[in-house]
Amino acid sequence: METRALRYFLAVAQAGHMTRAAEQLGIQQPPLSVQIKALERQLGMTLFRRHPRGVALTEAGRAFQAEAQRLLDDMAAMRERMARLARGEAGRVAVGFTSSAAAHRFVPQALRAFRRSHPDVELQISENNAAELTEALAAGRLHAGLLRMPVAQPPGLVFETLLREPMRAALPIDHPLAASPAEQAALPLAALCAEPLILVRRAGAPGLYAELLSLAHARGLRPQVVAEVERMMTNLNLVAAGVGLSVVPASMAGVHAHAIAYLPLADAAALDAPLTLVSRAEEDNLPARHFTALLREMAAQPEEVPTAQAPVPPPSPAPRGRTTPLATRKAAR
Repeated sequence: METRALRYFLAVAQAGHMTRAAEQLGIQQPPLSVQIKALERQLGMTLFRRHPRGVALTEAGRAFQAEAQRLLDDMAAMRERMARLARGEAGRVAVGFTSSAAAHRFVPQALRAFRRSHPDVELQISENNAAELTEALAAGRLHAGLLRMPVAQPPGLVFETLLREPMRAALPIDHPLAASPAEQAALPLAALCAEPLILVRRAGAPGLYAELLSLAHARGLRPQVVAEVERMMTNLNLVAAGVGLSVVPASMAGVHAHAIAYLPLADAAALDAPLTLVSRAEEDNLPARHFTALLREMAAQPEEVPTAQAPVPPPSPAPRGRTTPLATRKAAR
């Protein structure tokens, strides 16, 4: 059954007259009558009663009128939905973050901007480490990811550095180095390496800590690594518990501010943290392409998007339970 036959039928039903309906449709009356009779044969029912002044719907015709109108309305709605998909105004974008990338204020700013510009696109957000995010992108489970240093660079993925920020030392707030009168004095690398260190294991975030270890070894220092964890938030939890010291991107300063002091590093120029966008080279999801284009555009305007949060000085005793700037759901492991 062609949609043209449905349109012809509805026109006749509304006009109540074959000739008037034909004029409205821009066709001759005989072909219209032929189409209506063919439709009646196809359905096996009489749709109209003919009388000298025109036609009237039968009971079956009135039932078919409702069904025909619904079908045409559904098809019009489907065409509109497909057109919006083709323009990238609707659909789904699956985005993954590492915990340290999500802590950067650029990320929630970019998400809000995308939601404003694409309100009908569903954003599915998850958190994982860099290795698992990269694997999910390569397997097609994610459309884009934001992480720090790539773990691996599989073919078919594009890695772009959007922003860079300095690293900061994270110390238990009651540590002697944190209690120095020069509260924001830069911490020398030698002083850091002389303390027990907590690092994210290389499978989770190899670059940031590989650079730290390489720089230390190049200067003849022997870092005392007492714990390796999978995520930077776990890293900071252990610092807050007094297990040791660590180094994190400056945008994470302020996490557990009641228990952690954040100091600049004397070797900040040699140690920085990138914010890396990972996307698929042959992405066929138009909303995903719009999302990554927006991130590039926003990152190109650093004066509007600070690359790091200002360090938060140790406050007076305050309620516990601080949260990170961006709440993301844990990805199923």
